[in-house]
Amino acid sequence: MFEFGIKDFIDILLVALFLYYTYKLMKESGSIKIFTGILIFIVTWLIVSQVLEMRLLGSILDQLVNVGVIALIVLFQDDIRRFLLSIGAHRQFSAIVNFFKNKQSKDKSNNDDIMPIVMACISMGKQKTGALIVIEHNYPLDEAVKTGDVIDAAINQRLIENIFFKNSPLHDGAMIIRRNRIRAAGCILPVSHDLTIPKELGLRHRAAMGISQESDALAIIVSEETGSISVAHRGQFHLRLTAEELESMLTKQNINS
Repeated sequence: MFEFGIKDFIDILLVALFLYYTYKLMKESGSIKIFTGILIFIVTWLIVSQVLEMRLLGSILDQLVNVGVIALIVLFQDDIRRFLLSIGAHRQFSAIVNFFKNKQSKDKSNNDDIMPIVMACISMGKQKTGALIVIEHNYPLDEAVKTGDVIDAAINQRLIENIFFKNSPLHDGAMIIRRNRIRAAGCILPVSHDLTIPKELGLRHRAAMGISQESDALAIIVSEETGSISVAHRGQFHLRLTAEELESMLTKQNINS
């Protein structure tokens, strides 16, 4: 006779929670189709081998499971890497890590680092100077930094405006800010091919969306056509922001973390 105890209930609950949070994380990292396919395969394998006890088909699926882990790592190494990094960069895990950081040192220079970015974006918007500024958070952007020129300078409004000046050799690429330093400029970002992006948004917006889908970075876009300021973060656009809204988003992102 099958007995169902408290241990079985906890076991089912933990599995359900694991699947739920894995689903959420893979949805945020853009790997939800992989998760769905793997889940369907596992359910089919369990039904065939455990419920129906089909020996031949079950043995074939057993071998596929044994080899499948290696095959998944080879075929989807970029997606797995992005998913695992998204776990480490997830806000709940980040909150635990940030708890042990020196909060006082972060708050001290936070406003001093944010305002030059905001003022530079407002100034470039008025002059209709196109710009793309990416602020790194927990997910490292080393690959993007390698595609540009390393600057490693303090955040400065005039420097930001000079880099994105139309005659500057670095104005077409992206600027990457790491902690409270301008790490690099003229960087090349992955371009999103999401069909839901409005057609009126140009290449800068698609590049900003691309980096926001592959990392937890916040990307600021200043439109060369309209001068409007937008932000791409976690695969979502925040369009036509005011100076106050941009400052609020940067404060929540905390560019020093």
